[in-house]
Amino acid sequence: MKQRRIKIQLAYFLFASVAFSYCQAQSKQEKPNILYIMSDDHTSQAIGAYGGRLAPLNPTPTIDRIAKEGVLLENAFCTNSICTPSRASIMTGQFGQVNGVVDLNGKLDPKNQYLPIEIKKQGYETAMVGKWHLKHAPESFDYYNVLPGQGDYHNPTLYSREGGTKKEIRFEEDLVREVNATTYKGHSSDVITDISLEWLKNKRDKSKPFFLMHHFKAPHDFFEFAARYKDYLEDVEIPEPSSMWYNGNNGSVATRGENNSLLDTIGSSIGHRNVIRNMGMHMEIDPNIPDPEYKSLAYQEYLKRYLRCVKGVDDNVKRIFDYLEAEGIMDNTIIIYTGDQGFMLGEHDYIDKRWMYEQSQRMPFLVRYPKKIKAGSRTNAMINNIDFAPTMIDMAGGQVPEYMQGSSFKSILETGEEPKGWKQDTYYRYWMHMAHKHNNPAHFGIRTKEYKLIFYYGRDYKVRNNEAREWAHNPASMSDFVTPVAWEFYDLKNDPDEMDNRYDDKKYATIIAGLKTRLKELRKEVKEEDSKYPEIDKVVKENWN
Repeated sequence: MKQRRIKIQLAYFLFASVAFSYCQAQSKQEKPNILYIMSDDHTSQAIGAYGGRLAPLNPTPTIDRIAKEGVLLENAFCTNSICTPSRASIMTGQFGQVNGVVDLNGKLDPKNQYLPIEIKKQGYETAMVGKWHLKHAPESFDYYNVLPGQGDYHNPTLYSREGGTKKEIRFEEDLVREVNATTYKGHSSDVITDISLEWLKNKRDKSKPFFLMHHFKAPHDFFEFAARYKDYLEDVEIPEPSSMWYNGNNGSVATRGENNSLLDTIGSSIGHRNVIRNMGMHMEIDPNIPDPEYKSLAYQEYLKRYLRCVKGVDDNVKRIFDYLEAEGIMDNTIIIYTGDQGFMLGEHDYIDKRWMYEQSQRMPFLVRYPKKIKAGSRTNAMINNIDFAPTMIDMAGGQVPEYMQGSSFKSILETGEEPKGWKQDTYYRYWMHMAHKHNNPAHFGIRTKEYKLIFYYGRDYKVRNNEAREWAHNPASMSDFVTPVAWEFYDLKNDPDEMDNRYDDKKYATIIAGLKTRLKELRKEVKEEDSKYPEIDKVVKENWN
């Protein structure tokens, strides 16, 4: 009798243990998965849901679905419009001077890869696939398979924690590592999606919620699209931005030079304006053709190649959606789509990013999670990329760590309302003075919902960029990489296209003075002051007023 009682108690104990374990697994599974999709240089004006001039071409039907079934953020901004620093801010929730990554030479050590570290604390399995661009391997993720540096568009090599073939790769002048490399056949957008799908289907622990960062290389510069898109938009006339032809009073002596002496040097162009780097050169347009024909031909080829890359991204996002729906986990997955910064598509006759102008500073940001987010909602709340990590940690059920400078906007996504005390401005800084023949002068500034104030200080924080010296319009005056210092101010409510720099307009004197006061406070708050760079600090102080 006693033995029978013991057997019954043991059976009950085993049943309770199994039931408890099952409930724990179920509880873990109830946490939403998080799918963070980021493309390189995919700007908001090339996403249909943002309603720009390219929207009638329907370039992104799948990505638009996220906005239709979720929320679109109208005022998402980067803090530095260049790949490596933006990615570092997303991973750390910190500005460049704090995380140490201010330019393309920056590296992010595994111990500082804070986002996956914090997400794992909430019971998530983490993965990073695609373009990483932060030099050190993404070792803080449970799984990774990433491009070395920029990576190739076709038949790309990626490296991972295990498998593949040992290969030595130089990630930076002072950083050479041996990695486990594998070369895949096909276009990078397809390959990166294949790898993510393989991890989702066969490699992850399905008893845990997943956090997957899926990063496309496309549509980064040179815009090498998959062969199947060669006829896409072939017979379509792509709409042009009016500022490509007439730039009004945009810019300043800092961007044009005295008496427009640097127009052919600063800011890579679509047509012949910039003799150092223009899109006609990239698109192999006959240089003997004069503008405006040369410019028109270059623009059309540029946009078609760019949008063909975007088409490949959108189609591959659909492949991931198809998997999530087939598995029945689409609605329990927080889906985020963004770019690592904006991109100039001919606006102001500029290509590339780097600028604090709207098309470069603004990031697309869309989120779908029907359990918490109302379909078809929009918000004009201001966020920037240091807020991404805190928000994802919050949505995963974690507490935002104090070392992060950003704030969670989870409640804004779910309610559409800005919480009391939410930020009303955002700080921006581009450090890479006159770099890579794009030749953008270094600058920083503040943007509110109504105004933008930019200060071009015209100095690099370290000696480099010999290519800028070679190509300078006036080598004698630019031998130390100094460009003119100037302020620019735009009334975004009345001048959303930034066509009229009103810095010298007395009508705005009080507003500008207030913005300068706030900018000084903001630089101190975000630890972006220049005590470590005395030459820059001197220029800022001497030219503040």
